[in-house]
Amino acid sequence: MTPVVVLTIAGSDSGGGAGIQADLKTFAALGAYGVSVITAVTAQNTRGVTAIHSIPAEIVAAQLDAVLSDFEVAAVKVGMVGDPAVAEVIAARAAELPNLVVDPVLVATSGSELSGVASVEPLIPYPRVLTPNRHEAGALTGGRVETAEEMARAAADLAARGPEAVVVTGSELAIDLLHAGGRSETLRGEPVLTANNHGSGCTFSSAIAARLALGDDVAGAVRAAKSYVARALAGGRDWKLGAGPGPLHHFA
Repeated sequence: MTPVVVLTIAGSDSGGGAGIQADLKTFAALGAYGVSVITAVTAQNTRGVTAIHSIPAEIVAAQLDAVLSDFEVAAVKVGMVGDPAVAEVIAARAAELPNLVVDPVLVATSGSELSGVASVEPLIPYPRVLTPNRHEAGALTGGRVETAEEMARAAADLAARGPEAVVVTGSELAIDLLHAGGRSETLRGEPVLTANNHGSGCTFSSAIAARLALGDDVAGAVRAAKSYVARALAGGRDWKLGAGPGPLHHFA
């Protein structure tokens, strides 16, 4: 049986735990065929990001043209953009990007800055699902986002700017806030005690895209992705890869 095709538009992580590498592992683990458009190359490991090389917007556009002209893409995940010009390329093609999931990556798990708000804002009106964490939601709405009430308010504010649904993730709290159809719903899970959480946000948004490609509705895709990330975190918690926060076990 031919697998569904899911496209990731994101940066490369040379340490393999986040970005394009995490996305492709997630797609494969969930039974989808992954294709990619690389927006940036990072020199990165578990301890941090030491260099970033942005891919020129015209090369990003050429990659996108190559993929879309040959593959029947069922869903698209956008991660690190890095350059507002690249964001404009993606926004201009939004109508050709089905089941679009945008993870507004601003800072890596290690704390290294990857993108500015200007590289994310052009994409906010277009996704089927927008997946900021609490800190990204705060940066995009201009306020503090820590409590469940603040997460709900930020999700509603962002949803008013165009996305069909917004999920504000609570990271280590295992509490996420889904806003869709004018309603907010708190999604609770069991926290996984692990230092190996590098790439968890990338993995979550990629899993949502894969599940949408496989036919889930938004709420079902978000719940399935949350469950998948918990399994991947638990599966990799005893790994000793690198000196900093290690990766998830995507095939757990």
